[in-house]
Amino acid sequence: MSKLSHIRNFCIIAHIDHGKSTLADRMLELTHTILERDQRDQYLDSMDLERERGITIKAHPVTMKYISQAGEAYRFNLIDTPGHVDFAYEVSRSLSACEGALLVVDATQGVEAQTVANTHLAVDQGLVIIPVLNKIDLPSANVEEVCRQIEDVLAIPMDETFTVSAKTGEGVGAILEEIVQRVPPPTGKLEGPTRALVFDSTYDSYRGVISYIRVVDGSLRKGDRIRLMSTGNDYEIKEVGIFNPKPVALGALETGFVGYLTGNIKDSTEMKIGDTVTRIDQAAADPLPGFKQIQPMVFSGVYPVNTADYEKLKQSLEKLVLNDSSFHFQTESSAALGLGFRCGFLGLLHMEIIQERLRREYDMDIITTYPGVIYSVYLRNGEISHVDNPAHLPEITRIGHMEEPVVLASIICPNEFIGDVMQIIMDKRGDLEKTETIDTRRVMLTCRMPLNEILIDFHDRLKSATRGYASMDYEYSGYQDSDLVKLDIYVHGELVDAFSCIVHRSKAVERGRQMCLSLKDVIPPQMFAVPIQAAIQKQIIARETVRAMRKDVTSKCYGGDVTRKRKLLERQKAGKKKMKQVGRVSIPQDAFISVLKSSQ
Repeated sequence: MSKLSHIRNFCIIAHIDHGKSTLADRMLELTHTILERDQRDQYLDSMDLERERGITIKAHPVTMKYISQAGEAYRFNLIDTPGHVDFAYEVSRSLSACEGALLVVDATQGVEAQTVANTHLAVDQGLVIIPVLNKIDLPSANVEEVCRQIEDVLAIPMDETFTVSAKTGEGVGAILEEIVQRVPPPTGKLEGPTRALVFDSTYDSYRGVISYIRVVDGSLRKGDRIRLMSTGNDYEIKEVGIFNPKPVALGALETGFVGYLTGNIKDSTEMKIGDTVTRIDQAAADPLPGFKQIQPMVFSGVYPVNTADYEKLKQSLEKLVLNDSSFHFQTESSAALGLGFRCGFLGLLHMEIIQERLRREYDMDIITTYPGVIYSVYLRNGEISHVDNPAHLPEITRIGHMEEPVVLASIICPNEFIGDVMQIIMDKRGDLEKTETIDTRRVMLTCRMPLNEILIDFHDRLKSATRGYASMDYEYSGYQDSDLVKLDIYVHGELVDAFSCIVHRSKAVERGRQMCLSLKDVIPPQMFAVPIQAAIQKQIIARETVRAMRKDVTSKCYGGDVTRKRKLLERQKAGKKKMKQVGRVSIPQDAFISVLKSSQ
């Protein structure tokens, strides 16, 4: 029997917090991949952010050795994947390196929005799906009901479902045996042209680019000359190995293996996710079907607090792009904030994670501007302009109409909260398309709504209104015509471009008042009154005033004639009037930070 038949490549997919990483822990224990003294919860979540938030952000590969009940040794390549909607691209990359998937469903929560989305991803890739019902040890577990949901909503037969407790380890051994039986071994040619798929990569300051690969055909060894098929660049392999779960160097990576390679690849932009690696002496004619280029959905400006850190920020962003192919950036400048970058993200959590990684891993002190999306602006002369920055919006006289991106959202919530959820959808300019009953307690609402509306506080409001029980998944659904306007903020008559944003006309007044109130609280008082105004095409729609700081000029006047006091006050008034004519208000850096944070 060939080695290939004793390899199983699979991943774990689920909704957020359904127990993927804990199930991976039990598998590492049962296969004795890690020593008992090294064991810790969520072992594969190595990033500080992952451990703090209790979520998986990056997909983590690990190779395990399993002895089956028949006494045969198998090599299991497991990839633990994220569950949050913003990291769906991470899941799709992991699925392409596998033949099977464990679909984990929480026995207390049931089928959630992201469970449905991840199942569709796995089915599209042609993977064998093994449903796993987790958390059966909890008193609130409803095994029979959730098994019925899996059959009704996901069309997976009830009798195929495995019941386990990832926390106690109950039933996990049976899953390992089922993987041997049901997940097919990888198919590939052991001899002939070599092809390996790059499904992730990371950057090491000493070793350069480390590529995570799945060898589809042939083999790769240290010293081999390789070529990246998308760029045609040639390199030499310095090291190949597997994750066990820490990197372990091997002599060679053969067909079906999942591991890593390092070479003389020094620039982070040279390695593309979804690229095909081939050997020069055994070159492949056709590349593997790669990943589609992920288009960012949310845009925000990222600026260094200290302008001298511009180059350091640029290098940090280049390294982040390497192991996150969905993150994009380009240079931009702002009159208020100086030189910085326009960054594209998949969602708000994705944006938050990138910003946090910049602060922690690269020690960057940054300011981010109000998040926005790409708008299609149709000009009167027939041209179409795509705008992701309010500063680049053409003159209003040149614009015919504007369109904004919309998403198709699936929201699963308990029956008693339908009214509250529908109210939130209407507040966010959404249209309810259909309502489906999942079981006696929950419904799935499908609605179409503008992407711009779900960026800021939609998720928070949804969780608050449903006491945390609602879950949401969304996918891009094209553009729609919309009455959009550019909202400008003026401080003491001067436009502050960092606070400009594009909003729907019906939300402009509310948004303008909110920004003015936030700025009023953080701009320090001057010696003269400072007006803060929100405007649409120079028409003021909201205003707040920072009151003048008043020095007590009469404090030294003890009694005496009142005209003396009046004269001092008149002189102060005249001085303030003169100062107001020439006075400039400098907005402190922490004001930008607090206002932009409060608006998010």
